[in-house]
Amino acid sequence: MTRSYDRNPRYAPVAGEVARGWAAAARSLPPAPAVLAVDGPAALDWTTAIACLLDTLRAAGTTTRDLDLRTYEADWDTICRRTGDDGSDPHYLGLADNSVSDIYRELPQITRPVNGILVVYGPGAALSDHDVLWYADLPKRYAEAAIAAGDLPVGVNLGRHALPGDLRRLFYADWPMSDGHRDAIAHRIDRWIDLRDPANPASLDGPAMRATLEQLATGPVRTRPYFNSTPWGGQWAARELGFTPQAGNTALGYELIAPEAGVLVGDPEADVELPFQLLCVLHPAAFLGPAVHAEFGTSFPIRFDYLDTVGGGNLSLHLHPRAEYMRDRFGWPYTQHESYYVTASPDPGAGVYLGLQQDADLGLMRKQVELAIERGEPMDVERFVRRHPAEPGQLYLIPAGTPHASGAGNLVLEISATPYLYSLRFYDWLRRDARGNSRPLPYDHGFANLDRDRQGEDVVHDLIQPPRPLRTGPGWREELLGALPELFYEVRRFVLDHGTAEDNTQGRFHILNVSAGDGVVIETSDGRVHDLAFAETLTVPAAVGAYRLRPLGDRRVHVIKALVREGQPS
Repeated sequence: MTRSYDRNPRYAPVAGEVARGWAAAARSLPPAPAVLAVDGPAALDWTTAIACLLDTLRAAGTTTRDLDLRTYEADWDTICRRTGDDGSDPHYLGLADNSVSDIYRELPQITRPVNGILVVYGPGAALSDHDVLWYADLPKRYAEAAIAAGDLPVGVNLGRHALPGDLRRLFYADWPMSDGHRDAIAHRIDRWIDLRDPANPASLDGPAMRATLEQLATGPVRTRPYFNSTPWGGQWAARELGFTPQAGNTALGYELIAPEAGVLVGDPEADVELPFQLLCVLHPAAFLGPAVHAEFGTSFPIRFDYLDTVGGGNLSLHLHPRAEYMRDRFGWPYTQHESYYVTASPDPGAGVYLGLQQDADLGLMRKQVELAIERGEPMDVERFVRRHPAEPGQLYLIPAGTPHASGAGNLVLEISATPYLYSLRFYDWLRRDARGNSRPLPYDHGFANLDRDRQGEDVVHDLIQPPRPLRTGPGWREELLGALPELFYEVRRFVLDHGTAEDNTQGRFHILNVSAGDGVVIETSDGRVHDLAFAETLTVPAAVGAYRLRPLGDRRVHVIKALVREGQPS
């Protein structure tokens, strides 16, 4: 039985139920007196959430006091200094590795109540002396949208600083600090609170959360996808997958971007969105595989996302930092090698920009970039960067330092290394955002990382590789679509006509995506079954071992597979 794309895949909780409302959460508290710590990121509606919690406790006859940790925050200049933000780079920061405690001038001494409940709340509340620990969370897409739009109270940074449209602190300071803190306390959280509705949240107790994650870490699992809107976005995902455009188009599709991805647990009446990253933190060997865990720690190193320019515009011309620059300047231990797989290209004449023209005049290129910024003069992109026909089913490899952009008219499945927050842009086709502002173009970083050797016909030979057969069976085959010595991952494709393909993770996670046809069923050796429809993405954890792919429908099915290859470069 085939089905359409599922925008809200859900999994059942293990050893517990998802509860709805503050009253249900409050019933799990121990008898008073007690100290309840409610931790979570800065970008939440803390005011509404805590007010509703306190009202619920008082309505049940419980005496309450509350302590807002945020009143102990250091001044903004101190927070910036501690997190390495001297303001010298308006575009980027190195990833902050600070403790959340660094946003405070001091952490208060907790006076334990003689009766009732003391609620200590705010980022880092777990650092206080407490009896019960709750973690309140909001999926990152909400914080990003709120800060971009300047919507309070969610649109604030650690330190309660709000600067509309400024995502720099969120990406490079708040998220790494908050994620590191969350990961460190995940093993002792007593209740997970999902604050998508702060007045009526869904929640799951800590033991059930961890039991659920333990089960998910050993079987096929899919994250909740969504598409945002940008000035370059298109219409394919709205038209074909049923997404509702936020601002008129569907642009970047978050299929599996580990730092922002979540897994829905529960049912349509009550579900919580648990961070995908917790699977890596709590079960790294089972989920990633021992060798991948040894190389990448608890970082999930590959991401899948969509770039929808069908009926839209060209992406910005950009590249990503080379490995040494990424480590030394930005603090990521590995860099962002990418690839574009063209899933669909319905617009005639669509192309992919990739690599330099032979002997491109880079001095003139820089001058044209500067004139585009300073005077609004269009850049002659194809004078410097090669444009290739966009061929559905073709993979285009994009090593770090290689200039590139998907042209208008494509649906691209971007298969990439995970560190996705450092796009070093040269040119954005003179577009302006919804506020009429030009997009920031950190071209100095771009030219500092430009790989001058990726030019001319070598681009075609090295980066646009023909499929190579790896394995065949009755009614199926597996092909290698692309690999390079400097890339730690490789991209393969199953072509399923009518046969069932056998595969094995061999101790390394796989990511699967149905790029053509009606879909597949994944069957594991322990009897788990998971279907996957066209355009959906699935993670097969390392612990799965042997599994099989059975095609659905009458049409040929293509399944893209990515994995960390053995003997990958460091």
